[in-house]
Amino acid sequence: MSFTLVLWILAVIALSIALFIAMIRLVGGPGTLDRMISLDMLAAIAQGGIAIYLAWTKDTTVAAALVALALVAFLGSVSLARFRVNDTIGVPEEPQS
Repeated sequence: MSFTLVLWILAVIALSIALFIAMIRLVGGPGTLDRMISLDMLAAIAQGGIAIYLAWTKDTTVAAALVALALVAFLGSVSLARFRVNDTIGVPEEPQS
């Protein structure tokens, strides 16, 4: 087995572990900020997967998809951060002792 094949396999394994961790945070995140960050992380993992595919196959036809995904992920993160509602709105305050 060649050294580069080992590197490709390790990169895919690392992305798979990162995907698993991001999905756990997405499902179990206690707040909207945690879920927002995990969605941004999922977009970054998808970009990494496309980049690995691009480098492995040397097929540049997916480069436009990589750029489009990066743009959509950036705009989505910025717009969610701009219009995010605080998690404590509508929750009654606890009495101070």
